[in-house]
Amino acid sequence: MRRAFSPTVFGVALVGLAAPSFATIFSYTATLDGPSESPPNASPGTGTAQADYDDVAHTLHLQISFTGLIGTTSGAHIHSPTSVPLTGVAGVATAVPAFAGFPLGVTSGNYNQILDLTNAANWNPAFIAANGATPAGAEAALASHLAEGRAYLNLHTMSFTGGEIRGFFVPEPATLGLAAVGALTLLRRRRTTA
Repeated sequence: MRRAFSPTVFGVALVGLAAPSFATIFSYTATLDGPSESPPNASPGTGTAQADYDDVAHTLHLQISFTGLIGTTSGAHIHSPTSVPLTGVAGVATAVPAFAGFPLGVTSGNYNQILDLTNAANWNPAFIAANGATPAGAEAALASHLAEGRAYLNLHTMSFTGGEIRGFFVPEPATLGLAAVGALTLLRRRRTTA
């Protein structure tokens, strides 16, 4: 018996193939100050940062606000990975000396930019080389380091060339919930396949 082609089945299949993939946004915050530097300093400068990582669009939305710096800004970037979460020092992961468009030569300011993580210009070439030699490898590494608490934002100034204020990125509560759901899913999969 010969089967007839069903336009309805074909249409449903096409809709399924064209269905959008939904991104997961992983949000992290950091509080920046001089005592969090390594070594700590007495800068009165403070700042806050939010980093929203979109795993489908391959972007990192950065919102940074800072004030009261002693020196004028000369660099701003993310360092990763430290060997221990929330402490230590690491090499620069993102563009050097600063994110594109970051306000340099000031003691206070704001930055709100979405970085395209597929663009090699948004990365430190050494970080790309150390992580598969591609922006995709660098993105995967940074996403992991952010989730593990092994990445920090550092603002460098003319008075503190090694960094005047910094802060480690920590997950927002919603991101922690997503991580817990993911871990439970992995555990369930392992139990059913074991």
